[in-house]
Amino acid sequence: MATAPTTSSSHDANTTPAYEPKPSLKNGAITGLQAGGVGVLVSAVQNALDTHTRGASGVITRTGGTIGFFAAMGATFAFTDSYVANLRQTDDALNGAAGGCAAGFLAGIRARSIPVAVASCAVMGALVGTFDAAGKTLTGDGRDTEGRDAREERRQRFFKHKQPVESTE
Repeated sequence: MATAPTTSSSHDANTTPAYEPKPSLKNGAITGLQAGGVGVLVSAVQNALDTHTRGASGVITRTGGTIGFFAAMGATFAFTDSYVANLRQTDDALNGAAGGCAAGFLAGIRARSIPVAVASCAVMGALVGTFDAAGKTLTGDGRDTEGRDAREERRQRFFKHKQPVESTE
C-alpha cells in the first residue's frame, strides 16, 4: 500500500507568505497621473521664470511637454516595477531597480541619445534599487520617532563620559 509523501514541519514553518499580484496597469495609471500633477507644477515654475508674451497659457503651450514627460516617467516606473514583481512573484529591490532603469532610459530617449539613455538607466536603476534595498525610507529605522528621553539616553551611551578629576588638596 502506497503512502502519501510527507513534508517536513520545518519546511512549513519557514515558508514565506504568498505573493499578492500587483495591478500593473492601475499602478501605472495612478502614478502617471500623480507625476503629471508634479509636471504641472514644474511647468508652471518654468513658465513663471521665463520671459514671454503668452501669459498663463504658456504652462500648456510653451512648457507643456514637461507635464507629459513627468507623467510618462511616473507611469513607466510604476508599471515596470509592478510588472517585474508579478513576473518574479517577489517584492524586492530588483523590481524597483528595473522600474528605475526603464524610467531612466525614457529620460535618455528624450535627450535623443542612446548613450545617455543607457547611462540614465544604470544610474536611476542603481539609485532606486539601493533605496528599496535600504528599506524604502529616508528616515532610517524609526529611531527618530522615539521620545526626547530615549534620544538623550542613547546619546549618553554613545558619547564618552569625562572621568571626574580628583583634586590633590
